[in-house]
Amino acid sequence: MTVKIKICGLNTPEAIKAAVQAGASHIGFVFFEKSPRNVTAEQVADLAAPIPEGIIKTGVFVNPGDDQLTQILALAPLDLIQLHGAETPARVQEVKDRFGLPVMKAIAIAGPDDITRAKSYDTVADMLLFDAKAPVDLENALPGGNGLSFDWQLIRDTDWQVPWMLSGGLDQDNVAEALTISGADYVDVSSGVETSPGRKSLDKINAFISKVTSL
Repeated sequence: MTVKIKICGLNTPEAIKAAVQAGASHIGFVFFEKSPRNVTAEQVADLAAPIPEGIIKTGVFVNPGDDQLTQILALAPLDLIQLHGAETPARVQEVKDRFGLPVMKAIAIAGPDDITRAKSYDTVADMLLFDAKAPVDLENALPGGNGLSFDWQLIRDTDWQVPWMLSGGLDQDNVAEALTISGADYVDVSSGVETSPGRKSLDKINAFISKVTSL
């Protein structure tokens, strides 16, 4: 199976064009004010316009209320909602039912207990995303995009009922090893293709996607 690639936290037409032309399957837009990658619905309405049909436009939200989702979805043409906060399985189901879009739930992973917790979403979410759990002493930690990885062995031999995506500290140098160890069919990268938080490198986007597609 060809590994599918999500480039997340995009906020410029140039970065989106690079990701699309290089072969990304998913484009991620972050709607979280504390993130250096934060965008508005108005921005995404413009940024998403040239994205070809078939590339999944993903909105990343952190504990969103219905009002926030309603306002953003009224303008931003999203195909997939990514919940990257402390949303419960019940909330995941509620968002799916209310907004009629597939939902990918992000799970922060540090140890076996987190795999057990992830199982509670396995029959509710349409996809799962496994990211590294930030240490409690990490200053200004974000829900994702911290450039941290976790022990990929933790998810290697677990059976999941829905597709899942590997995230957390990936870059062109470690993604081959990450795929070999984890067995992932989807990968997600944000900080690993940046020159600084929120500033994507076109060269790094191309190098990352080229690395994955060459495996």
